[in-house]
Amino acid sequence: MSNSTEMSQTSLAPVTASEEVLAVHRQMQRRQKLNRALTYLVAAVLVLWILIPIWLLGSMAFTTPETVRSYPKGVLPFISFSFETMQFFLTSEGIIPGVINSVIVAVITLVLSTLIAAPAGYATSRYFFRGRDAFRLSILAVRAFPIVVLAIPLAVVFINLNIYDSVYSLALMHTALALPTAVLVIGSVFASIPYELEEAAQVFGCTPLQAFRHVVLPLVTPGIAAAAVFTFVLSWNEVFAASILTVQNRTLPAQVLAVLSQSSEPYQFAGGFFMMIPAMIFIFFIRNYLFNMWGQISK
Repeated sequence: MSNSTEMSQTSLAPVTASEEVLAVHRQMQRRQKLNRALTYLVAAVLVLWILIPIWLLGSMAFTTPETVRSYPKGVLPFISFSFETMQFFLTSEGIIPGVINSVIVAVITLVLSTLIAAPAGYATSRYFFRGRDAFRLSILAVRAFPIVVLAIPLAVVFINLNIYDSVYSLALMHTALALPTAVLVIGSVFASIPYELEEAAQVFGCTPLQAFRHVVLPLVTPGIAAAAVFTFVLSWNEVFAASILTVQNRTLPAQVLAVLSQSSEPYQFAGGFFMMIPAMIFIFFIRNYLFNMWGQISK
């Protein structure tokens, strides 16, 4: 009798254990589905948070001025599509020269920042010297100062040097603002690439310059592209220093800000949307480099 009881207990034990495992497995699956749903919900909220203002600006920028002034306002495609509002903005005084000045300043800032930040980032990531960490902090500390601390003294210096109200002097100011972050971004990418790759290339006959050009430079291109995106967007959107350091040769944000209080609603909507376009296009074409840089840094 006792033997039969023991056999029945042993035969029921695996069944009970398997049911417990299945219950735990189902609970883990429910938790995973809940976490995934929450992740998608947060992502959807973030996407809507970013896209809805852009959609509203675009709706008001590509309609008639009468529709912009009407209330309540609608959004595309339920309102009349028209280029009148954007044409009104582009034909306003100072807009086209402002666009040209903004492009010139942004390109000069991009080139100067890249040429200076690339060797600086390589040096801070590859070479060990006394005070290297303090040097990095001092680079980043420049961004801790308000722009007014730099812009007003530079305005006095530029006036004395007779280069005030020039796109080139403004590009120097934007380069000073963009350099700290550009150096740190490029330096972090250099640091993520093992130095043994350069040593291996030199073992196979490359000079240090050839090892850098053929091995390291292709790998750091995403980081350099990310720094270029940052400097371009910073220069294109910067308005405070541009308002102080220019009067006749204003960039587009400075020109829009100068007449913002007297401008109409069509001018404001079209101006806000138009100033977003270059940065969005630039980031769209450079997005693959940004994703590659993220993968390199995460590794």
